[in-house]
Amino acid sequence: MDGSIEARVSHEVDNWLRWLPRWRPGTHRGRSRLCRTCFGSPVIVAAGLATDVPHAVQHALAMRVKLVIDAAVDEYTELNLPLLSREIRLNEERKAAASYHPTEGLDPEYKGLDLDPPTATDAPYLFTFAELARPDQAAAAASVPPPLTTEEKAAIRTELKLADEHAALIGSRVCAELFRHRDRMRQAVTEFVEPWVLALLADLDTALDSPIWPRSI
Repeated sequence: MDGSIEARVSHEVDNWLRWLPRWRPGTHRGRSRLCRTCFGSPVIVAAGLATDVPHAVQHALAMRVKLVIDAAVDEYTELNLPLLSREIRLNEERKAAASYHPTEGLDPEYKGLDLDPPTATDAPYLFTFAELARPDQAAAAASVPPPLTTEEKAAIRTELKLADEHAALIGSRVCAELFRHRDRMRQAVTEFVEPWVLALLADLDTALDSPIWPRSI
C-alpha cells in the first residue's frame, strides 16, 4: 500500500469489508442520542450507507475513515504548524496524567461510542468509565502550561484555520475515494447485514402478532 490518501481509504474499506461478516445486531439498550460522528456525515453519504443501514455498521466505517483523516492532518500539522503542534503535544501530556484510559486500544468500530450506557433513574451506577477516566487532580494541576500571549493566541488561531482547511481538503478526497467503493460496500451490506435486519423484523412481527387482532384479508 502506498502512502496516498486514496490508498489509505481503500485499505480501510477493505478492513471494514473483512469485519462486516462478523457484525451482529446489538442486544443492549439503544443509544439515547444521535451519534455526532455518523449523523449527517458526508463520509457515510459518500459510501452510500446513509439510509437503511444500522448505526454500528456506519460507525465502524466512519471511525476507520476518521483515522485516515486524523493521521493526514496530524502529519500536516507536525510539518507546517509548529505552535498548534506544540499545543497538541502538551494536551496529550495532560491527558496522559489520567490514571485510566478506557478509550485506548479499542478497535475502530468501538471508538467514539459512549463510554457508559444511560443510567436508569431507579438504578444508578456505583461508578462509570467516564469517572475513572478523569485525570488525577494533582497531576492535572502540575501539568497546566503557562498562559499564552496575545500574539501566540492569534498565531494559533491562524494555524487552526489552516489545519481546518487542510482537513476539509482531505475530507473531499476521502469522500471521492469512498464513492468509488460504494457499490461493493452496498453489496456487502445486502449480503451480510440485511438478512439479520430481516430476521429481527420477522421476530418483531411474530412478537407483536395476536390472535385477537384483526388480520388483513
